[in-house]
Amino acid sequence: MLVAGGLVGDQMREACGVFGVFAPKLDVSRLTFYGLYALQHRGQESAGICTTDGARLRLRTGMGLVSQVFDESSVAPLHGDAAIGHTRYSTTGASRARNAQPLLLQGVDGELALGHNGNVVNAGQIRERLEADGHTFHTSTDSEVIGKYLLATPGDWGDRFAQMMRTFSGAYALVALTSDRLMAARDPRGVRPLCLGAVDGGYVVASESCALDHIGARFLRSIAPGELVTITAEGVKSEQVHASEDAAGCVFEHIYFARPDSKLDGTLVYSSRLAMGEQLAREQPADADLVIGVPDSATAAAVGYARAAGLPYAEGLVKNRYVGRTFIQPDQRLRELGVNLKFNPLRNVIEGKRLAVVDDSIVRGTTTPRIVQMLRAAGAAEVHMRICAPPIRHACFFGVDMATRGELVAAERTVPEIQERVGADSLGYLSIDGLVRAIGLGEQHCLACFTGDYPVPVQLEMDKLALERPSTLDGDSPHLVATATVHGAPPVFTPLAARPDEGSGG
Repeated sequence: MLVAGGLVGDQMREACGVFGVFAPKLDVSRLTFYGLYALQHRGQESAGICTTDGARLRLRTGMGLVSQVFDESSVAPLHGDAAIGHTRYSTTGASRARNAQPLLLQGVDGELALGHNGNVVNAGQIRERLEADGHTFHTSTDSEVIGKYLLATPGDWGDRFAQMMRTFSGAYALVALTSDRLMAARDPRGVRPLCLGAVDGGYVVASESCALDHIGARFLRSIAPGELVTITAEGVKSEQVHASEDAAGCVFEHIYFARPDSKLDGTLVYSSRLAMGEQLAREQPADADLVIGVPDSATAAAVGYARAAGLPYAEGLVKNRYVGRTFIQPDQRLRELGVNLKFNPLRNVIEGKRLAVVDDSIVRGTTTPRIVQMLRAAGAAEVHMRICAPPIRHACFFGVDMATRGELVAAERTVPEIQERVGADSLGYLSIDGLVRAIGLGEQHCLACFTGDYPVPVQLEMDKLALERPSTLDGDSPHLVATATVHGAPPVFTPLAARPDEGSGG
């Protein structure tokens, strides 16, 4: 069904998109608007832009899409030499205005604006220590914990980020802005993507390279795990503030999240998905007449499947790309239509055909049965589901709002049991080895949602609202979480060397 801002079902949600630009000769707020517009697929709950003119920071955030939060009148006052922007889907902290980013925080040596993509698994522990030292929190996000920690840590910014990377565990691609500099940093395992580009005498950083293309910027390279990039009027400076650890880029960036026209660590996402479909056809052939894909993320994989299988490919489902971007609740009758609001089958294309239907994943197993039923109602003779990822058996704790393990349809079920549940004539998944082979960088990616082998210790049932406090929610009750871990004890909090007094953040 639909809720405000999205379709509830098998759809996974990314954490956020981040963007930053330092270009004194250009309209940085307008560039940031269009950069965020290109990253809208990464989050549709809130958006924000913060700029600096060298003296003060100006911030605007709001709930909704980028185009709902900003117009000409709201962008115009955001002038300056540099800017950062953020578009959010919440994975830590509720979907509410005070959690919108960038966050603007005040420290003893000035202001810091921060945008974050990812999820920190030990944020609660660090927040408790900061609160014990007198720091006040006004949001329920792990992003504010990162920002407050950076401001409270002594030393230059390189020292601060190095200390932060030694302390925080999990996923973070960060953009940060002070009065005179733009900074971008990526966690030591590179879980979330971040890249660097150049534009008309300035520099740009973004979650995905597609955002650079839309503003006419030139892609330079991916920001390395453990790297801090600082951009000022003097130019760009790179520091490896923390040694890169075993790479663990999120494999679902290639499978689902990133736009197909983006490059992730040098690999075009479209090429990855095409190769996944080809490998899937070799591993899981189907006795079919026609191949169709579930748009949009599985389209390239379906093309690859058809090509490798020697079968014709056609668009059999048309997607309403705006159904998940409305804040108007459907009535009960529309709610019961469910997935029909998002997809419409092309009867003349699929009627009487045995279909090989390629999709990117099955998460909870609620949407796929409706797609199968819809295709049968439109006249499909047979429906053979083919999934270009392995079965998702474990939850994600690194910036993907997927599901708890108990909600995952594959957690305790065999493939034949899942096939019966979704109502398909057959069901086939891509193997883990096949996925690694197709992407070509598999050993450098996190596969924990398939294997349960997490790159860092995690709580097995983390709650996205775990940092909610009565003080941040105007009386709402805090949410409790379980404390089981894997791979040993939770990460140890590294004490601050010194903790100067600090004002509250926004």
